Amino acid sequence: MRRADTGVVRLRRLLITVAAALVVAPASHASTIIDRNATDVTLQVNDHAQALVEYTVSGKRRHVLAWGAMNAVAPTKTRNQGRFKLDYSGGWGAFRKLLYGSFDDYCEDYDGPQLAWFVAGCKAPDGSYWALQAWQRMLPNLGLDPWLPQQSVWELHLSHWKGPLPVLDMHLDWVNTRKLRHVFGQLTYLGRPVHGFGSSTTGNPTDRYGRNVYLDVLNAPGYGAGWRRENSFLAHNPGGNFCYGFYPHKPYAGYPSGDRPSGNGERYRATVIGPGVLPDVSWESADIGEYDKSDPAKVAYEQQMNALGDQLAAGDRLCRQH
Repeated sequence: MRRADTGVVRLRRLLITVAAALVVAPASHASTIIDRNATDVTLQVNDHAQALVEYTVSGKRRHVLAWGAMNAVAPTKTRNQGRFKLDYSGGWGAFRKLLYGSFDDYCEDYDGPQLAWFVAGCKAPDGSYWALQAWQRMLPNLGLDPWLPQQSVWELHLSHWKGPLPVLDMHLDWVNTRKLRHVFGQLTYLGRPVHGFGSSTTGNPTDRYGRNVYLDVLNAPGYGAGWRRENSFLAHNPGGNFCYGFYPHKPYAGYPSGDRPSGNGERYRATVIGPGVLPDVSWESADIGEYDKSDPAKVAYEQQMNALGDQLAAGDRLCRQH
């Protein structure tokens, strides 16, 4: 913001007093998350490849300076994935100067690719793009309403890139003898698979390369009206592929009691945090209806999807279901 902030002088005195406690905060495990439940969000970019994100949380105006990363590194064990340097003091922690009161904004109108969950975007003087997206990554699975505050937060994600975006290639078909709905696909960037090298027992990445796909369903009969989180699943190593069947579920550990039905609905959408500091990318599709073995078109489609699924899965036995 270019206008003077009445709290700048007071903040400056406080920062001088506690300067030793101020550090440039590294990005969180999902390296583009800036904050949660932010409102009145603005984005500015200067001619030094720095972005200033300003927003309000719990009635307080915040000023976050970001720099030091663009695009993504292909998965490797010999190099760290790119991530932003973040200064939540508006420049004081990194440069001993409050930059947000006199930030030179060179942001041009955003003319980049369409992004899901778009909040704000800038075209920088060097031709690169910066963008902010906000969505509910932490929703509970299996179509349940949030019962904990952290499950309903809106995360604010920042990205910086030049060139092509990651590709979330997803498809719908049917699986097993019951022919339940099934999604499968692959996450790639610049033609190479996106994957990590480790995960927890619940499928969360344990490094900065791994990515989960977050799958939502619209108007699932067993879930109720609106979009609900069906599940999230890991892009596999080494192919960046994944698969998920809409099976009935027992409640997960820590979930409310009661079995959950198959969550197929009218439409499906998926979102994945971009690798490195690339934007979050998404996919959406209408439902394909029930399988009918007497319908030649559906039989042919299922055979086509089975062949494509086998191709994407390659040697991955977890995604060879038909």
